[in-house]
Amino acid sequence: MTEQTQNADVYRISRVIGNNFVCTVDDGGKEVILRGLGIGFKKHAGDLIPVHQVEKIYDLRDPEKSSRLRDLLADVPPEFLDVSTEIIETAENCIGRRLSENIYITLTDHICFAVERMRSGVRYPNHLLWEITNFYPAEFAIGKKALDIIESKLGFRLPQDEAGFIALHIVNAEIDGKMADMVLITEVIGKITSVVQDYYGVTLDEQSLDYGRFITHLKFLGQRITQNRYVADNDSEFQSMIVQRYQQDYQCAEKICAQLRESFSVQLPAEEMTFLTIHLHRLALSMGITDQKE
Repeated sequence: MTEQTQNADVYRISRVIGNNFVCTVDDGGKEVILRGLGIGFKKHAGDLIPVHQVEKIYDLRDPEKSSRLRDLLADVPPEFLDVSTEIIETAENCIGRRLSENIYITLTDHICFAVERMRSGVRYPNHLLWEITNFYPAEFAIGKKALDIIESKLGFRLPQDEAGFIALHIVNAEIDGKMADMVLITEVIGKITSVVQDYYGVTLDEQSLDYGRFITHLKFLGQRITQNRYVADNDSEFQSMIVQRYQQDYQCAEKICAQLRESFSVQLPAEEMTFLTIHLHRLALSMGITDQKE
């Protein structure tokens, strides 16, 4: 038995992080972080904390991430993690799924830095704000709610650009990637949609279900690009059939491939070209472009 609790009603502190955060050890011998108002004040390792005083348990499965969160809490005011937690829980309720636990670290750090920039009068423009607004509308809506939460809890009204940055953190946590990769993915989506609109001579309907499905496909295509792990499907007969049946859409896929090669030094394999063509065809049909045989 570990020294997590003396009984079912208390936690035993393994280390104190601050007035509102302490660590304890779970039944598996792993250290977890507890949050509660004043639970660490004048406390030491070995002291007991009643369960009813614990408001939140941060049980990060990855020991490295747990260690990084402890280090971050030692450097930033605890209210920043409280704000991040409320935003994350709001996001999970809105999108109906758990986010990568790494967002507790990245979002807390980002909000702390954003507030510090505001205090210093430094403006950091979000050059991807249009793309974020249009490619990730649900996450951007959460980002706007996050600005309200930050203002309510911390007293700072961050600019609209920050709603975009927070939205990117949420999207990133949905696919459990790196923030730098998320920026690249967003740029990739922007390039592809630009080619699509130029090629078909249309303006994409950002409110349509088919547009949303297409963006979802591009999001995961971008993720595969950053990881260099592409769809594996060696069915050459199927690929040939798609190329022949959807020639117009395949030509659009070829233009996209050329743009990705020029802009990002990315070469899409034949399998990805096939699935991209299928998604382009579905999108074209939704736009009323039906001059090709089914």
